[in-house]
Amino acid sequence: MGRLNLLMSVLLSIFSVSIVLLPNLASAQLKTNYYANICPNVESIVRNVVNQKFKQTFVTVPAVLRLFFHDCFVEGCDASVIVSSTPGNTAEKDHSDNLSLAGDGFDTVIKAKAAVDSNSRCKNKVSCADILALATRDVIQLSGGPWYPVELGRLDGFTSKASNVEGKLPKPTFNLNQLNSMFASHGLTQADMIALSAAHSVGFSHCGKFSNRIYNFSPQNLIDPTLNKQYAAQLQGMCPRNVDPRIAIDMDPKTPRTFDNNYYKNLQQGMGLFTSDQVLYTDKRSRGTVDLWASNSKSFQNAFTTAMTKLGRVGVKTGRNGNIRFDCGRMN
Repeated sequence: MGRLNLLMSVLLSIFSVSIVLLPNLASAQLKTNYYANICPNVESIVRNVVNQKFKQTFVTVPAVLRLFFHDCFVEGCDASVIVSSTPGNTAEKDHSDNLSLAGDGFDTVIKAKAAVDSNSRCKNKVSCADILALATRDVIQLSGGPWYPVELGRLDGFTSKASNVEGKLPKPTFNLNQLNSMFASHGLTQADMIALSAAHSVGFSHCGKFSNRIYNFSPQNLIDPTLNKQYAAQLQGMCPRNVDPRIAIDMDPKTPRTFDNNYYKNLQQGMGLFTSDQVLYTDKRSRGTVDLWASNSKSFQNAFTTAMTKLGRVGVKTGRNGNIRFDCGRMN
């Protein structure tokens, strides 16, 4: 009887361990040298295209970075956000939360895919999802951020539905609990979330996304009291009442074209554009991390690299769960 109980407990422990490991099996298959014997020049091919796009317009940087984030948080990092809608299906990219994704991000991936496929050894062997992951690393480095090795081996997803986007992306009004909850659902910690928020170090936002903070925040305060008063006045000048909500302004008022830790210095001065930015400093649970990274660029870059690698493992498709799309914009 004792042996039977021992056997049962061993089996139960193995079973419970396997349950814990199952969600990570796909991401465990990712590796930085995945294409070494398939398409050995894939990284340089993608980088050349990204360089060309970067020279044409800086918008390439925030466009690609947002595209990767919006892709990974909905159905995982499987390039489903790039797929176009068809008469029978409204795709992710046409959900209201994705309509502000700049065309230069899509264009970068599509051009890079064409360049990869023009190499006979690589044709139809590299996924759109991996190309997006590589392009994201490259735009970060081009704008002054850290270089990091990219894990590869993702397949492209079979599904892209606008209905899957609802409630999956963080809103500019989120508080710390809401941010932590959403990121935790993808295996990302509070530190990962704070690091990834530095994507707001580059790029722009439309006036409509933060107008509530400068005009009608609450019955007691028309302007959000956590907002720097001078910055609020600047924002009102750039985004007057009833302005076209599509007018865009820089998210980082000081170094908008450099990926750096200035994002955290801005938060210390009450110059986070969104509520979800400034709350990282106003909430004491996250303030210490903001203070650390505002004063230590290397520590921030290391944390950002870790967070980007973890983000790139979210919902990865392998085996029968995906394929390599011939055209990133439509299913095979």
